[in-house]
Amino acid sequence: MRSSYMEIDLNAFESNVNEIQKYVGNKITLMPVVKANCYGTYINYRKDILNRFKIVAVAIAEEGKNLRQIGYKNEILCLNQPDITDYMTILENNITIGLSSIEFLRKILKKKRRIKVHLEIETGMGRTGISIEKLESFIDEIKKTENIIVEGAYTHFSVADTDKDYTRMQIKKFEQAVQIIEKKIGKLKYIHCSASNGILNFKESYFNLVRPGIILYGYESYNGAGKKINLKPVAKLVSTINFLKDVNKGESISYGRRFIAEKNTKVATVPIGYADGIRREYYHNGYVVINARKAKIIGTICMDSFMVDVSNIPGVEVGSKVYIWDNEIITLDKIANSLGTINYEIMSTISNRVPRIFK
Repeated sequence: MRSSYMEIDLNAFESNVNEIQKYVGNKITLMPVVKANCYGTYINYRKDILNRFKIVAVAIAEEGKNLRQIGYKNEILCLNQPDITDYMTILENNITIGLSSIEFLRKILKKKRRIKVHLEIETGMGRTGISIEKLESFIDEIKKTENIIVEGAYTHFSVADTDKDYTRMQIKKFEQAVQIIEKKIGKLKYIHCSASNGILNFKESYFNLVRPGIILYGYESYNGAGKKINLKPVAKLVSTINFLKDVNKGESISYGRRFIAEKNTKVATVPIGYADGIRREYYHNGYVVINARKAKIIGTICMDSFMVDVSNIPGVEVGSKVYIWDNEIITLDKIANSLGTINYEIMSTISNRVPRIFK
């Protein structure tokens, strides 16, 4: 067992699920977004947790295949339109796919095998999706065969955290698209456009299914989101001190000699580094928590370790726990802000060298 690990609180995850369900109401189906190893938590390896959901969402076909291999029995939607090379993986693992490209549609029409799809509608995200203007002709192509089963329609909001008018325009466009689809094909099983920000800010966007992502794991999808819903962070990133030494004034620490001791300093080495997802630039103004106190990271972060100043922390010894984030003294959002990024990125890029421990 490695001395650096991510601690995952499954009770917190369960609490978040219940809070989200309460927020949207019992008539709305939750489709957890479990891509990128459940945002780095690896809860996607817990079939006992996932099998309570009737449908989950992944980003790539291989993620759906992995869910089948661990024993997930219910529906899987691949939100991103896959590549044609993923076709057999989709069929063999009973994966429903997002469909947005006429070129991809024509490729799967040639395969002559039954496949379930959700039509992705472009309403203003500017990424992928079928435009309203081309939707009828797109559906006409689908109706040339009985092998494509249209089970749903969806879109993505781009500014549901900051721009109400733009988001309401997206909702209106999406409603128009749904009317076109149901007029030509019939009633859809799933209609969805709200991820975490839409869930919290646009109740009129729920339709019959929502796609909670980062809020499932207890972290804010935008600054202030936690004021709307009671979230419990599920993850703590933990390591231990594996080396202690006294550094004299004038001596340097780590690559590039970026830290020169201005006084005699007690320095601890922590065995986790940028190969584990600890961003190199965090040494500029990064801290960790040791014995309930903040300790400054000093010197360049290495591939497998970094150093901290523990001069003013009592009781420090080899084996003392180090929290890269503990969700109290140091939060994931504080780290993200200091690095000019978002909590999503920090969570999802903690590498598979770091074991996940469930409690």
